[in-house]
Amino acid sequence: MKKILLGCIPLAALASIGCATAADLPVKARPPLVAPFTWTGCYIGGFVGGAWNGNDGGVFTDLGQNGLSPSGQFLSYSGGATAARLVPPHSFSADLDSSVIAGGTLGCNWQPVGSSFVLGLEGEAGFMRLRGDAFDPRTLISTQTTLDVLGSAKVGDWYGMVTARLGYAAWDHTLIYVKGGAAFIPTRSSVVDTCQNTTIGCGNWLISTGDSHTFTTWTIGGGIEWAFAPNWSVKAEYMFIALGNDDGFQTCGPVTTPSGAILAGGPFCFNHSFGDIHTAKIGLNYRFGPVRY
Repeated sequence: MKKILLGCIPLAALASIGCATAADLPVKARPPLVAPFTWTGCYIGGFVGGAWNGNDGGVFTDLGQNGLSPSGQFLSYSGGATAARLVPPHSFSADLDSSVIAGGTLGCNWQPVGSSFVLGLEGEAGFMRLRGDAFDPRTLISTQTTLDVLGSAKVGDWYGMVTARLGYAAWDHTLIYVKGGAAFIPTRSSVVDTCQNTTIGCGNWLISTGDSHTFTTWTIGGGIEWAFAPNWSVKAEYMFIALGNDDGFQTCGPVTTPSGAILAGGPFCFNHSFGDIHTAKIGLNYRFGPVRY
């Protein structure tokens, strides 16, 4: 019995030494938990792209002359005061050239924890300039063989938007979104006739009227954004601007003879309206945080 006990003592000593040695070994630390990527944060960015007119461009509606002239009531201006040249009120349009757009954005996103949806608010301002001219084809009537009533329209030189965004983080660093809100678009439109040569059939009286107006309308669109670095992302986006739903504005101008005398029939009036605008752009955004990539 003593031999057995004496034999166990060394074994117990070795076991205790082994346990102590194992306790003294360094324990490998667990890797820190990494928070998932989030779109939450505010950002600033810039963009370039293009804008184009979708349908009617600049539309000029000749409403005719207010009042009576010495030769009777004028239905519509057609380049002359003779009865054979009177036509009913009508419209004609000018196609607007496409435009380069460029500008900046400022916005904020919020992505709830554990959700793939992203809510945001964004402001955008930039350069846009679409322009076009067209002659009124109804001036070619009776003995008149020369077009002389010129309508000119412009959209720009600047524009702005305030929109809400709703996105879905379909992949970890990729956001698909829609956005919509208000757009602010300045316009300029005029109708001018400066021909004073009655021998070539371009009328015997003159007219000039025009004005500028800033429209507040709605806009809607969407895009895709990819975060390629902790603070940086690129986007591609399309937006529709509803100018065509607005009735436009009206201008009136006096009718004069080539000598400058104002005719007694009162001013001619025109309605000026514009077609819808489409924009497409690519942009680069810098996000202030939080940074989790």
